[in-house]
Amino acid sequence: MKKIVITTQFSTYDATDELPTDIQNLMAQAVEVRKKAYAPYSNFRVGSALLLENGKIILGSNQENAAYPSGLCAERVAIFQASTLYPDSKILKMTISAASDTNTTVAPVPPCGSCRQSIAEYEIKQGTPIEIYFMGEKGSIYKSDSLKNLLPFMFDNSVL
Repeated sequence: MKKIVITTQFSTYDATDELPTDIQNLMAQAVEVRKKAYAPYSNFRVGSALLLENGKIILGSNQENAAYPSGLCAERVAIFQASTLYPDSKILKMTISAASDTNTTVAPVPPCGSCRQSIAEYEIKQGTPIEIYFMGEKGSIYKSDSLKNLLPFMFDNSVL
């Protein structure tokens, strides 16, 4: 038997004012769109902002539905909108902010498994990594240089 050892690396920031200026702006937009999430069932709101290579910023918030799991996460709302509006523009950076209506979310909230797979699809398609910054309502922010840190064994078309 052999073992596979996988290491991942993240950067951490103690507060948003430590982030590069462009990321502060992007995260602020994720926070604002988070407040517009439709989350009457989970009371957990998520906002995402993407920076595309053409300079456009695309926003998304989670959208729930009584017919679970018909809703959609903020990250996928933003990614699918970017692909629809600007299909030839690469996603450079993504910010994610999550907050609960019932308590203060202080731990960084990464993308869920479905969102990780969707981000992986676009990272593979465009051939370049997507920087991902994620946080709770307040507290530390984590940065991943690529989705591969969050999903080291990505399912992609090479297995088909």
